Amino acid sequence: MNKKKILIVDDDENIAELISLYLNKECYETEISLDGESALVAFQEFSPDLVLLDVMLPGMDGYQVCTELRKISNVPIIMLSAKGEVFDKVLGLKIGADDYIVKPFDSNELVARVGALLRRCNTIEEDKPNYDATNANHMGSFVEYDNLVVNISNYTVTFEGHNLEMPPKELELLYFLASKPNQVFTREQLLDKLWGYEYVGDTRTVDVHIKRLREKLNDNYNWSIFTVWGIGYKFAVK
Repeated sequence: MNKKKILIVDDDENIAELISLYLNKECYETEISLDGESALVAFQEFSPDLVLLDVMLPGMDGYQVCTELRKISNVPIIMLSAKGEVFDKVLGLKIGADDYIVKPFDSNELVARVGALLRRCNTIEEDKPNYDATNANHMGSFVEYDNLVVNISNYTVTFEGHNLEMPPKELELLYFLASKPNQVFTREQLLDKLWGYEYVGDTRTVDVHIKRLREKLNDNYNWSIFTVWGIGYKFAVK
């Protein structure tokens, strides 16, 4: 079995080496980059399965690196930062990060989050729902509505006839909701289902991902991502 590959991007070489040691002990293959520019080069050459990305980098910072990576890949990204403010977390999630860990962090938590995120990407295809919507067509691992196709097997979204770039967590959230039309889920349920572990943060993570989906998808069709006030969200089908 091939080892999963993790690209570690941190300008503190000691921290990067320590993270690498933790991950190597869990049988991950690692590569270290100490700045944003070299990280982009390493990403192309190393082809990682996941990126651990520090925010505070010399030159090109982590937010810029994340933005550039999202132009070419949907690989899972976990941002690392000493900045624990809600604004910083929301910014990281808005530009395409899948998770955000505040420094200093516990090594066990870091390894757990890496494993959980990789498992989510590897196993979501196996968790196929029972389709019961007359408005949706389905075959294998995709759902199709009016001008919208979400394919979880190859992580693609087609909207209005065009391929729509979307980070893994956004796509998984959209697929999960669309595959269970008109069913209401609380924010806590969505966190538990899609992140696959006890998310250390708050439920605004879900709100951020919903907001990003709505920015990419208009609701001029017979479906929409609907807010059920005081409860959570549903994929509403007329």
